[in-house]
Amino acid sequence: MGKKRRTDIRGILADPDLRRELMVPTIQATQAREGIETTREQAERAYYVVTETERTAFFDLEKFRGGKGQPDRRQEMYVRALLGEIKGIRFDIARRDFGTVEGSPLAYRRIGLIAHIFRDATALDPAWGRAAQGLATANDERFVRHWWEVPSDVVGQGKNWVPFAKGGEYSRFYADVYLVVQWSPPAIKVMEGIGRVQNVGHYFKPGLTWPLRTQRGFNLRVMPEGCVFGHKGPAIFPLRESDHHFILGIANSAVADYVLRGLTSFGSWEVGVIKRLPIPRPTSQQRERIGDFAKTIHDVKATWDQGNEVSTRFYVPWLLSKDLINNTEPLAIRLEQLAQHEAAEQDRIRKLHSELDEQVYKLYGIPETARATIETTLGGRPLEVLWPQMEGKSVEQKRMEHVFRLLSHIVHRIVDADEDGVVPFTSVVGESSLFERVSRALQNLFPKHDVGQVEIEIANELKKTVKGYRRTASIAQWLENAFFEYHCALYKSRPIIWQIASVQGTAPFAFSALIHYHRFDPNGMAKLRGQYLRDAIDHFRREAALADKAGRTDLRIEWQSRLEEAQELDRRLQWIQEGRHEGQEGGDNDFRILTPWKSADQRPKGWDPDLDDGVKVNIQPFQKAGVLRIAKVV
Repeated sequence: MGKKRRTDIRGILADPDLRRELMVPTIQATQAREGIETTREQAERAYYVVTETERTAFFDLEKFRGGKGQPDRRQEMYVRALLGEIKGIRFDIARRDFGTVEGSPLAYRRIGLIAHIFRDATALDPAWGRAAQGLATANDERFVRHWWEVPSDVVGQGKNWVPFAKGGEYSRFYADVYLVVQWSPPAIKVMEGIGRVQNVGHYFKPGLTWPLRTQRGFNLRVMPEGCVFGHKGPAIFPLRESDHHFILGIANSAVADYVLRGLTSFGSWEVGVIKRLPIPRPTSQQRERIGDFAKTIHDVKATWDQGNEVSTRFYVPWLLSKDLINNTEPLAIRLEQLAQHEAAEQDRIRKLHSELDEQVYKLYGIPETARATIETTLGGRPLEVLWPQMEGKSVEQKRMEHVFRLLSHIVHRIVDADEDGVVPFTSVVGESSLFERVSRALQNLFPKHDVGQVEIEIANELKKTVKGYRRTASIAQWLENAFFEYHCALYKSRPIIWQIASVQGTAPFAFSALIHYHRFDPNGMAKLRGQYLRDAIDHFRREAALADKAGRTDLRIEWQSRLEEAQELDRRLQWIQEGRHEGQEGGDNDFRILTPWKSADQRPKGWDPDLDDGVKVNIQPFQKAGVLRIAKVV
């Protein structure tokens, strides 16, 4: 005889649906024997009273508190709610449901709607993946940089710097990992002593990450392979690769937002809360559809980011992308095409997100009435945004941003391509001026158009008055007075192209040059002073002498003024080059590189920057000396 099968009677009786189906007819039959006719609805209500134990009533009266000349109506509304005269104030919740959502804040509006989800679905961790906090450096100023601050050849797994997912701004599905963390053995040893180097086994794996704190709601995005993640940028690592985009879609849905808001407060999305997100088992079709929606939204946003100069995905600015527009057209038509493309892609991802929400509602089995409550409660939930950096900006602002990005890219290419990384604004030591190089670059980028006409079209855009953008009359004026200011803002106050100038602000200068921070070493400083600036000073001296010889006093005074201005700039650069310091350390007359985490004997003697120390540290002597075109950079 075969082995006898044991029947789990206790498990069968614990099934709430089976118990209901057995007990409701029993209640009706019992009542009928007593001569009492009982409907199915009445019997189910009686069953609920017996099985759900006691219920707790909550009254939402805070909004009737009054104040500022308004009467306090809380007592009145409380009585009316008891009498059933007004809806949406009294909430009756079964006490056992609070046990289901154990540890949550007292979100009584949500408990009744989401308790069954926790009963019927499995928690994200451990059923679907592992959620964990990562690296806490305890000194981000020392160990964390924007990716552009360090040369690209020292970034990557096995090198001194690695990509660092550290939270960031609100952005669902996709966000660029634009930070890097120092990952050399000495740096790791220091961080182990002062911080928390935790969950190392998950470092460099592909996953999903989110910012620990944001008032706008939970937002999960893809974390690519090769990253270290932080304690302020926790991560989820799906158990199965095939669930990667499915979990991404679930977590960015309205249902997940509603559930998680019921588990936390004050916009703090702690790992312990996220682990408890209940996820039902989907059919293969549901898994595939939700995952496809999430992946498509991610891919659309990531593709758009290829036109973003400060993104690690950057390829070419949007105005030059043949994949987005017809880049043989004139500037004005390109700008119109870009606006249309962006609007179409924006609409596309919002529709995809709406369809994703529809699928998730079905997966969780949420009826229309509960869905309406969820969406009303969430209120103004942020919509999907293709271009987060320009969220809320006008069409005119976006148009001007494209023009600024085009010129910024051209300048960046010019400085990158220069042999010594020093590009003067005027022609000195036999080199072309910055404007001449920009003009040649425009000719190459718009080969089928007259470069003079292209320059006029760009200048016409720059002349427009647009909020948040410096208005200039020409490209040359933009280069002199707007580029560095814009570059500092775009590069989050960590610029890698510095404008050295003899005058700050927007007044005309005698001398100015752009330098590439990565290549501006002691030799670069010596060359800037000994060749570029010296040639300009000699030129001003000759012109002043010629004007004096010709009896042109007004012209001599003008050239003499330029000469003195350039000489003063040279004197201030000498302070930095030699590391001059007087008075207290870090004072106004201390022009050394003062790296906070290095001892006095470890700091450089004069201008000899360590790029690992970052822009914030190395640019300080230039700010103090007043030799940058804008006074305040960091």
